[in-house]
Amino acid sequence: MNVKAGRVVRIFAVIFAGMFSCVLAVAQNGGGDSLESQLGAKYKLAKLGTDSTGLSVLDAGTVLVIKKGGILSVPSGTMVLVPSYVKDGQVKTANNNAMSGVNKLLKWKGVSDPTGAASSDTKFLTNGEKVYPFKIDVNRKDSKVTLSIIECDSCNNVQDASSRKAQVIFQFPKDYLNAADGGQVSDVINQILEIQPDDAGQQQDQGQQAQGQQGQQAPQQEAAPAAPPPTIQLGQTPDEVTGMLGQPSKIVNLGAKQIYIYKDMKITFVKGKVTDVQ
Repeated sequence: MNVKAGRVVRIFAVIFAGMFSCVLAVAQNGGGDSLESQLGAKYKLAKLGTDSTGLSVLDAGTVLVIKKGGILSVPSGTMVLVPSYVKDGQVKTANNNAMSGVNKLLKWKGVSDPTGAASSDTKFLTNGEKVYPFKIDVNRKDSKVTLSIIECDSCNNVQDASSRKAQVIFQFPKDYLNAADGGQVSDVINQILEIQPDDAGQQQDQGQQAQGQQGQQAPQQEAAPAAPPPTIQLGQTPDEVTGMLGQPSKIVNLGAKQIYIYKDMKITFVKGKVTDVQ
């Protein structure tokens, strides 16, 4: 009996350990409130595909504005991205040894650039340039968050689309990501890749400002002195009267005598001249 009881205890222990490991993995890597899910909610990833021109953006993502230079990009057709590292707010680019390693890796895998551009065809992305994120990776073990980005050619108003790609690795202190939330991580990312303000929000602010200016102008218009009321004088012709008061609601025609009836007055004409006002 003791042997059977011991086996049952061990079986339950194994089951409990497995369940605990699964719960821990979900909490760290994909739970509803995990760091990955928080970053996924904050950064919409662009969907990439291919067309007749090569790699293209099929579905736009969150627009990011480059705030610091030093991010090294490669042509859209290059298979291997050259990482740029960010630590303590500073961007460090790959050196010649790293580029040599990329070339060796391509040769070792037997990969050729489908566009014909060499993997060493690198270019620094400039301050103010706009990009989309298309992949985010969280590495808790090494305390790194990696953003893979691609140029937003339509946002940058370029004539010749290039869709260059880059990879930015944000290095955090050891074990920092185990307790950090999406807001804390995005604050660090925003120092280099800032989320572009919402255009709709800007338009709304502009609309509110315009309404405010109109509201300020309205009292000034109301404060302006009122125009003097029209004055009807004896001897005026019907045309002069209607030029000031408009057409009457009724006209009583008695031959040489005519009476123009308005809402609050009657004007009598004799032989085309005002002779009485009531």
